[in-house]
Amino acid sequence: MELNFKSKSVEGERLDRFIASRLEKMSRARIQSLIKDGHITLNGCAAKPGRLLVAGDLISVIIPDPVTADAQPENIPLEVLHEDEHIIVINKPHGLVVHPAAGNPSGTLVNALLHHCKSLSGIGGVQRPGIVHRLDKDTSGCLVAAKSDTAHHCLCESFAERKVTKIYLAVVNGRPPSSQGRIENNIARNPNDRQKMAIVMPPRGKSAVTEYSVRCPRGDASLVECRIFTGRTHQIRVHMKSLGTPILGDPIYARPSRQKVTAPRLMLHAWKLGFPHPVNDEPLLFESSPPPEFKPWIE
Repeated sequence: MELNFKSKSVEGERLDRFIASRLEKMSRARIQSLIKDGHITLNGCAAKPGRLLVAGDLISVIIPDPVTADAQPENIPLEVLHEDEHIIVINKPHGLVVHPAAGNPSGTLVNALLHHCKSLSGIGGVQRPGIVHRLDKDTSGCLVAAKSDTAHHCLCESFAERKVTKIYLAVVNGRPPSSQGRIENNIARNPNDRQKMAIVMPPRGKSAVTEYSVRCPRGDASLVECRIFTGRTHQIRVHMKSLGTPILGDPIYARPSRQKVTAPRLMLHAWKLGFPHPVNDEPLLFESSPPPEFKPWIE
């Protein structure tokens, strides 16, 4: 699909905001991705999302057709928390990879969803149909996937506009210095280890915000509730380490063999997930019971 717009009285408006005001069902992140990939041009040329428009500018938007999913359906059991014609919310188990990638071509959540659902949105591409957000392989808990492109667009918009409630439970080594607090900084890829993320000084990185409260300190470890307002890679893992209390069983940001409490896994669980329904805007909130490994810290 190709669309063309001619700017009139939009002097000084950003390109991505101008497109967003015309294509209300499309998220800003999706628009920026289309600009980056050359599907949106300004006066026939590539441009940056923040380019300021002047009257008379011609904007061309090419929306590529949804890509048919290439991953194969696999009969992998799913614990479904909610399902309707637009979305499916599941309780992802620890150890399940979300989508196929190098080293994990099959046996993923995407393969399971393709078997379970009659259709999934194609916006995520051939490897990620339906996937709106991710959880690390070793993180368990609530995750929503989109069955239609409309649902996908609206969910992405809710995530981008921070309309989504994301509350996690983590068991950390020791006890945080304060019983509650707010961590706000920038996170970027660690230049010395591409497997890790790191806290950096602006303008590097992207804003990451976590609020935490200690729910149950017990022995040499504590159960901590974390509410995140952004969705940076490894955000909670990095922020808990910054307090001097890395998550138990974290093979990347801690040395589990040196932690005072032995954990059978990464002790991070996506406990609650809330968002407006992508079609009828009904407020939804889902909860996944903490796995048995968390039982010693559950009051």
